[in-house]
Amino acid sequence: MNDATIVVAGATGNLGGRIVKALGERGARVRALVREGAAREKLQRLQELGATILSADLNNTSEVTKACSGASCVVSTLQGLRDVIVETQTALLDAAIKAEVPRFIPSDYSIDFTKFPYGENRNLDLRREFHKGLDKSSISATTVFNGAFADMLTGQMPLVLFKLKRVLYWGDADQRMDFTTMDDTAAFTARAALDPSTPRFLRIAGDQLSARELAVAVTEVTGEKFRVFRAGSLGMLGTLIKIARTMAPGENELYPAWQGMQYMRNMFDGRAKLEPLDNDRYPGIRWTKARDVLSAVRAMQSNRP
Repeated sequence: MNDATIVVAGATGNLGGRIVKALGERGARVRALVREGAAREKLQRLQELGATILSADLNNTSEVTKACSGASCVVSTLQGLRDVIVETQTALLDAAIKAEVPRFIPSDYSIDFTKFPYGENRNLDLRREFHKGLDKSSISATTVFNGAFADMLTGQMPLVLFKLKRVLYWGDADQRMDFTTMDDTAAFTARAALDPSTPRFLRIAGDQLSARELAVAVTEVTGEKFRVFRAGSLGMLGTLIKIARTMAPGENELYPAWQGMQYMRNMFDGRAKLEPLDNDRYPGIRWTKARDVLSAVRAMQSNRP
C-alpha cells in the first residue's frame, strides 16, 4: 500500500476515472483536478472512489499550483486538440513545477509517436509538440505507450466487421499490432505514478496480434467463421486520408474520420510496434487479451432481450 498524494487532471474522463480508482486501490491519496462546472454525477463518482475533488481553471497556473502542492506526481489524462494537449497541459506542467512536484505523467497513452515524422498523425503531432517543452523542463517525466485501446475493437475501431464476418486490414494481414484495455492502462499508470524510479518511456501491450490472428480470435469467441478482408494497400489508405481530410476537414473535431484512418495506417505499417515491453515491471497485473474483450461483448449481446 502507498500513502503518496497523486494529482489526476482530467479525472472525470473515461481513463482518468479509472486511474483514480486504481490509485485508490493502491492506497494513494488522490486529488481529482477537474474543470469548473464538471457534471455533478461524475464528481459524485470520484468522491465515491475516495478522491478529493479540486475544481479549478486549468489554465490558471496559480490555482493549479495550489492544487498540486505536496503531491509526489501529477498524472494528466486531458484530451482535446491543441488548446488542451499543448496549451492547457503546459499550464498544468508549469503549475506542477512551481509546486515542486517531482514527477509528471503526460496524457499520451498511444502508439510510440517518437517513431513518426510530423504530418502523419495530427493528434500525435500535438503530443510531440507538448514534449518539446516537457523535455526541456526540470521535472522527471514518464510517458506510457499502450498502443490502441483494446476496448475500441468492439465498435469504435472498424477492424472487426461483425455483420460481414470479416476482419479488415490494410497492407499486411500478418502485421502485429498492440492493444491494451483502458482498465489495464489505468492499473499500470497508477503503479507508475507511485514508482519514483520510472524511466522516460514505458511500453505496455495487453495483447499483440495481427488481423489474421484477430480473425481467429473472433471466430473462436462467436463460433462463426470470420475471414480477413484486405481493404487495400497502405499507399491507398494514405490517399484516402488526403481525400477525406479535403472533403470533410473537421479540423476542430477531436476524432474526424480521417484521424482514425491516420492512426490505423500508423498501426498497420509496423513502425508503431511497441518494443521492448514493460509488462513485467509491476507484478500482479493480469493483462486482458483481445479475446477477453470480445467475449465480454458477446456475452452482453447474448443477454439482451
